[in-house]
Amino acid sequence: MSAPPAAPVVRRRGVAPGALLRWEALLVVLLLGAVALGAATSPVFLRGSNFSLLASGTMEKAIMALPMTLVVVAAEIDLSVASTLGLASAVVGVGWAAGMPLWLCIVAALLVGALCGAVNGLLVTRLGLPSLVVTLGTLALYRGLASVLLGAEAVSDYPGWFTGFGFGAIPGTGVPWTFVLFAALLAVFLVVLHGSWVGRQLYAIGLSPEAARFSAVRVARLKFWLFVASGTLAALAGVVFTARISSSRADNAVGFELDVVAAVLLGGVSIFGGRGTLVGVVLSLAVIATVRNVLALNNVGAELQNITVGALLILSVLGPNLARRLPRRRLGAPSAPGRSAAPAPGSSAGAGG
Repeated sequence: MSAPPAAPVVRRRGVAPGALLRWEALLVVLLLGAVALGAATSPVFLRGSNFSLLASGTMEKAIMALPMTLVVVAAEIDLSVASTLGLASAVVGVGWAAGMPLWLCIVAALLVGALCGAVNGLLVTRLGLPSLVVTLGTLALYRGLASVLLGAEAVSDYPGWFTGFGFGAIPGTGVPWTFVLFAALLAVFLVVLHGSWVGRQLYAIGLSPEAARFSAVRVARLKFWLFVASGTLAALAGVVFTARISSSRADNAVGFELDVVAAVLLGGVSIFGGRGTLVGVVLSLAVIATVRNVLALNNVGAELQNITVGALLILSVLGPNLARRLPRRRLGAPSAPGRSAAPAPGSSAGAGG
């Protein structure tokens, strides 16, 4: 007679803590807190024009964060994205200054970005080098190539339709055109990661590359194309960035990789691979952008902003691990050595919740 009432008790213990501690829910709380802080400290924070500028200034990082999410889910990382962005911007500038049609400059920049990603992918998958070391090296290499192309000079005087796309908004809405581009890419990546066999294989690779190979997953090939996608979208972000600031410079987007990596990890994607969602990454992008906006409106310098983002990056590594361990400890607390059968359903429910 005691067994039937025990099942609902274990189920509540398994689900309730997990629902309360879901990382996405915490990100929503952080976002609301940042919005409340902005509204309380700045009279212009809640204006539509401020939100339009906030969204427009985040789109390059958001575009780069999409493939970065897939790369980190597969237990790799790409630190060269901001340098690839800068190199792509330099390619657009050099081509435009040489009299090439702008559409051809954009195509050339995307091809260069794909090539940069292919170099990263080949070094990681063919030579077996750690992606952290490889992309740290190419971070300096690609930025150096951008400096070789442009030096200390800047190229501007782009056509109005191009710069209008970069910082303009849909008439009557305040929604930046670049947000439309990001939304379309987000829809594609949501399907790829959460609704296709590619996403299932990426999670399998992140959890165990050896087991994925035994399951006939082409691990090296899939990782190679992940880096190609990361380089290509970093180059696309470079085109967007060039349009938004109406200028090509070798030092465009220096340091953006910090925000991109922080957004992915703060979004709940495990640095060890195999865990995470794009929903969490989008929420963390909004958190970081809002925090930076609030600090800027209160005249906080870039150095302190970077310190804040760095703290969020540390939180992003510690937080999800603590959030996963706490429910397990609570579930394990009432268990006794002689009652090993009862906690088993609860522990599996906790892992799923």
